Order: sequence, then C-alpha cells, then structure tokens
Amino acid sequence: MPVMPVTDSIFLLGETREHPLHVGGLQLFELPEGAGPGYVSDLHRELLGHADIRPLFRRRPRGPIGTVGQWVWGSDDNLDLEYHVRLSALPTPGRVRELLELVSRLHGSLLDRHRPLWECHFIEGLEGNRFAVYTKAHHALLDGVSALRLLKDTLSPDPEAMDVRPPWSPRAGAGAATPPARREPFAGLVSAANTVRDVLGLGPAVARYANQVFGEQTATLPFDTPKSMFNVPITGARRFAAQGWPLSRVRAVGAAAGATVNDVMLAMCAGALREYLLELGELPDKPLVAAVPISLREGEAVGGNAVGIILCTLATDVADPARRLALISESMRRGKDFYRGMTPLQITALSAIPFAPLAASLVPGAVRVTPPAFNLMISNVAGPDVPLYWNGARMTGMYPVSIPYEGQALNITVTSYDGDLEFGLTGCRRSVPRLQRMLGFLEDALASMEQRLG
Repeated sequence: MPVMPVTDSIFLLGETREHPLHVGGLQLFELPEGAGPGYVSDLHRELLGHADIRPLFRRRPRGPIGTVGQWVWGSDDNLDLEYHVRLSALPTPGRVRELLELVSRLHGSLLDRHRPLWECHFIEGLEGNRFAVYTKAHHALLDGVSALRLLKDTLSPDPEAMDVRPPWSPRAGAGAATPPARREPFAGLVSAANTVRDVLGLGPAVARYANQVFGEQTATLPFDTPKSMFNVPITGARRFAAQGWPLSRVRAVGAAAGATVNDVMLAMCAGALREYLLELGELPDKPLVAAVPISLREGEAVGGNAVGIILCTLATDVADPARRLALISESMRRGKDFYRGMTPLQITALSAIPFAPLAASLVPGAVRVTPPAFNLMISNVAGPDVPLYWNGARMTGMYPVSIPYEGQALNITVTSYDGDLEFGLTGCRRSVPRLQRMLGFLEDALASMEQRLG
C-alpha cells in the first residue's frame, strides 16, 4: 500500500461534515443528432459495462490507525460501479437554475471513505436538447489540473469518434504492462541530495519572506487582510453558480492594459466582489486579498496535488476599474518575482505559511478571533482550446465546482474551454446569500474595463 504524500493526506485529515474537501466539475453536452428520449439513460447503462477500472479510481484511503499516523492508499478490488456512476433527471422545464440547484446539493454531501473517493452523475432533462455530467473526487485523489487533464484525455476532438471511454476506464491497449523504468546508478543518492539542497535553500527563502513581511512591505502579505463576510465559520451545504465569457473580450482588455488574461480574470472577480459587497453593505475599507494557486506540476502525471500560492490584492477599495486592474497586475508580478529561482519544494513550503489560519480553524471558535491570511481563493486552470466530444455529443461548457474552507466561505475557480473563460462560484449556503447575483456583477466588471480601456 503506497503511503500518501502529506500534500494529499492533509485533505483527509482536515475534512469534517461541515467541511467536505472534494473538487468537482460540471460539463454540459449537446445531444447528438438523432438522439432519442432515452439517450442519456442508454448511455448510462452502456457506461456501466466498462468495468475495467483504472488503478487511480480504485484507490480508497486507509489509516491513520495502524499506519503510524499517516494515510495510505489501498485498492478496492470489489468496486461497485453502479454506486459511483449514477443517473438523475431534472424536473420540468429543466432550466439551468434547476441544474445548479441539483449540483449544489450533490456537492454538499461527503464522499464515502469506505469506497474509492469519486462519483459521476449523468443528468438528463436539461432544456435546449442538452444533458449534463457532474463529477466529484476527493482533493486527496486529484487536484484541479489533474482533473482537467483526465477530462481532456477522456474526450475526443473528433465528432465522429465513437470509441470514447469513460474517465474511470483505461483506453484500449492501455492495460498492457508498462516496462519498468531503467534505474540509473546512484539515482537515490541524487534524489536525496536534491532534497537536501531544497531544504537548505529554504533558509534564505524564509529570510526573504520575513524581510518582505516585516520590512519592505512591497507585496501583498498574509495577516494584513481585512475581515470580511466571507471569513466566517461555514456549513457543509453549498450554493453553486456558473457562467462563461468569450476569451476574446478578456484578451482585448489585457492587450489594452498590458495585463495577462489571468490579471483580467482577477479584475473581473474584484469588480464583482466590490459591487456584491456594496449591495449588501459589507465592503471593507481595506482591499480584499485573494490566494491565487499556481501549478507546480511537471510533465503529464495525473493524480495528487502540486501547487503554490501567490497572495494578490484585489484593490476592492478602488472605484476606477482601470486602476484596479493595474494594481492587481502589479501585485501578481511581484508575487511571481518573489518565487523566481525557487524549487517546487521551496515554493510549496513557503505557500503553506498563509494557510496557517486554515489549520488553526480546526479549533472551535478560532475563525472568529484569528485574522484571515486572505479573504478567498481564486484559481485559474487552463483547459482545452478546441471543442471536445463524447461519442458524438459536443461538450458546450465545463465549469469547475470547488471547495470553500472554514473561514473561507466563497471560492471562485475558472477554466478555459474552446474560446471561453468558464467561471464556477462555490459558496457556503448559509454565509453567501444571492450568489447568482455575482454572475451579473462579473459581466458589469468586464464591461466597465472595456469601456474604460477601449
């Protein structure tokens, strides 16, 4: 049984009923031409026939009892596919509103730890001749980058391809044994030496971090963050809202301002948050701060977690959208400069510092008295740039469904797909009212930047 890396097992150790720690995704598909009323149920029945399961999807956690305090992965050799792959139907008229309500409920329930930590729900009855697929997997099993790679590998860019297999099933011919990698002499010594080098390099990196926090004050720093309505204890129930915007509009704003697509995305979120909080009378005088994950993943490996964190001001105290974008762009540039030259291990270690309050939040009442290191997490994961198909059914949208944490009642995760930027907003049902209003404010924020910079 392989021992689980600490970066993965922490998501199991920190999970409670009030704090589910799984990530998810919602995909919309057009029914292929000629599809009958039973298409989705027939598809579901067909997929249950793919009982050859990838090892990743057989993994279930074991421990820490009997494993010296560390979680390990075991393999479920009697996996019940009908439990993991389910069929649901929306009530008439099957609007997107009903779909998002269903996804909100599904996303709030814990995964069963006695089984492999994933579910896949096929949803029929969606208006517009469409169906939906909602999937969720524990963050200990997959991060967002891994999940998107798996989806991209599962679907096909060819609308005529009819041999597309589900994500839990290996591709035809993939089951053959892979010859073991050739072991280089002294490979273990080299790996150990690299680890020692990384650890020794943490000393100067931590010194730089401390100098930045206590001296230079030139970047967005942890614990210099205002308390907001999002930084409260949360429940396990969820609200989910989603919408996409053309990447061409976002790129045009970035080109006019000398900013990246990611900077403009953050500015859209900042403008929307400002208007949302103003409407509720909850806007702090100081600017909100976002934790922005950066992927440290190398190669095409799927599974596990490999991320660092940049703290970025959202300049929500600034009314001018162009000025707000400039401040966000400069904050992200400083964050990237700070990590330049560091190894992934060093970046991961330093990124853990702002998450100290999340660890402290496991203590009852701690969220109410400890200052937040950041107000919310905003992620951007690059997705496929061409349309993808599942046996002739075109995927028309893909929206990430992520994790609010204790003291972090709202999460915004964004991905790109086929010329669009797809936003998924996941919030605590009790703490974040009228989440759907944020979608209109995102459009307003983009339009105001277009008007100001056009």
